[in-house]
Amino acid sequence: MPQVAARISDNQERWLKDYFRTKSAGAEFILPWAVDTFFRAIGGIRAIFTEEELKTIVEAHKDTKLMPDHTRLTYLIVRVMDICDINGVHKKYGASRTSLETKLKQLDDTQATALMIWAVAFWVSKNCSSESLDEYVRS
Repeated sequence: MPQVAARISDNQERWLKDYFRTKSAGAEFILPWAVDTFFRAIGGIRAIFTEEELKTIVEAHKDTKLMPDHTRLTYLIVRVMDICDINGVHKKYGASRTSLETKLKQLDDTQATALMIWAVAFWVSKNCSSESLDEYVRS
């Protein structure tokens, strides 16, 4: 099985050791579970939005570095609505600002975090281009 090195806080390390006896045992359980859970969640979340809305969300996360303290619904709403208000990105993709805001407000923090991670992932992927954005939001 491939190895992955991750940085975790002291509290996270303590939690893994408390619940799984060893940090390695906890990481071997949590990481695959988190990845699988993320992909299941993002599939359902993306089904809520139109392709035009998803493109707007992705565009709103260009040149963004996510910090764990900023992965909340309020940050997602502010980021996306600001890019709509300031740059009119929703118009570029043909999305309704009102519809997008309404749908975003229906998410919880966990769903918002998954959507933000998915949006940022596009910009750091090997296949990041305007042509691949269409494929990214469809797949």
